Amino acid sequence: MNNNDIFKKLRVALQLRDDQIVAILELVDFRMSKGEIGNFFRNEDHPNFMVCGDQVLRNFLNGLVIHLRGTKENPKNAMDVIKENQKIVKKNIAETRAKGELSGAKTKGEYKPKADFTPKPKTDFKKKPFNPKDKKPAPKVQVVEKVQYKNGKNKKS
Repeated sequence: MNNNDIFKKLRVALQLRDDQIVAILELVDFRMSKGEIGNFFRNEDHPNFMVCGDQVLRNFLNGLVIHLRGTKENPKNAMDVIKENQKIVKKNIAETRAKGELSGAKTKGEYKPKADFTPKPKTDFKKKPFNPKDKKPAPKVQVVEKVQYKNGKNKKS
């Protein structure tokens, strides 16, 4: 697992947007644009993909500690910060759905099955009850050849 994977997983787990990540990095005086941060989250085969260096991840983690816990002078509860962020994300999702911007996304009641799917006809097979006596033992296969050892002198009979 590389730094990009760790960064992506933290972003998803904490539901962070790019502008929030920029603000977290600025808490530790590390300046980076949204575009540069977006390049960390691209596919590896994308032409704009950028490898997340140790320095970027280290500064992000240090800023994340300050963002969640606060400073010594102004301490925060980390769970309160996470819950507040979740409320903001839910509010933004509700607003975008109300505007119709997520018209391509399906909600719970809008599931449409594939048109080319046809169910297979059911066959009525009755299964036999399991009987261990009916099971035939597998034939024994000789794995190793019989070897004739010739140790010492030949015996004359």
